[in-house]
Amino acid sequence: MTSTSRQHPGATPAQWLEGARPHTWANAIAPVLAGTAAATLEGAANPLRAVLAGVVALAMIVGVNYANDYSDGIKGTDDDRSGPLRLTGSGLVEPRKVKYAAFAAFGVGAVAGIVLSVLSAWWLVLVGAACIAGAWFYTGGKNPYGYRGLGEVAVFVFFGLVAVLGTEFTQTGAVSWRGGLLAIAVGSLSSAVNLANNLRDIPTDSVTGKITLAVRLGDANTRRLWVGLVALAVAVTIGISVGHWWGLLALLAVPLFVIAASPVTRGAEGKALIPVLGMLGRGMLLWSILEFVAALLA
Repeated sequence: MTSTSRQHPGATPAQWLEGARPHTWANAIAPVLAGTAAATLEGAANPLRAVLAGVVALAMIVGVNYANDYSDGIKGTDDDRSGPLRLTGSGLVEPRKVKYAAFAAFGVGAVAGIVLSVLSAWWLVLVGAACIAGAWFYTGGKNPYGYRGLGEVAVFVFFGLVAVLGTEFTQTGAVSWRGGLLAIAVGSLSSAVNLANNLRDIPTDSVTGKITLAVRLGDANTRRLWVGLVALAVAVTIGISVGHWWGLLALLAVPLFVIAASPVTRGAEGKALIPVLGMLGRGMLLWSILEFVAALLA
């Protein structure tokens, strides 16, 4: 047995899956459903392009999760954490293998994105390249912007505005005002998922020098911002429904938001905050499904 194998025993398929953080995948699926809902309301939905957009989004989020695992692991910011398994930080997997997994996911997303660009607009290749760069430099490189309190801003832009409006544009050739509101709602909820993760990690991140937005704001203000982001998504949902009352169906997801809010508003810390990510993710996914169903019924 080599020294490398002793140091890095390897991960099981289940651990690789956990490292891809399935609880965050709603951040990829929801914007595609929302963008397709907007395209449906414009009478121009395209199933093939919606599927391609879904492949791009899912590959991107898996890639960014592995990239974060790799970058945080080699920087030592994952040595003491209360969240899910980290492949690099735990020592299970050689860092380079986690990096290769990230690149493989980005590669899948790039191929699907190129096909989608050929079918819609060539310049979307540039948007895709910017998304991959944003995913890598979130925690990668010498000066990751995720360590400067800009993580939630990036999530709002890439998994909210870009993902929703990009999905709509590839199907309709334009963006609509409802698409814009849907993008704001998805961006707010996605940012809240990320913020809950960083709220949980305030104690360890502040020690390791990972200055997230949660570290900058402090515990109390981070909780207030989280509630504000979710409330904004609910308010925007009502706005989307003006003249499209089927859109109010999406409010059926609010009870899941309320359940997710309970640990945040009660002052839960550490591992007690982990359920917030999954519950809010499920709420966002249900919300996007209901928005899509509402568009079909309109």
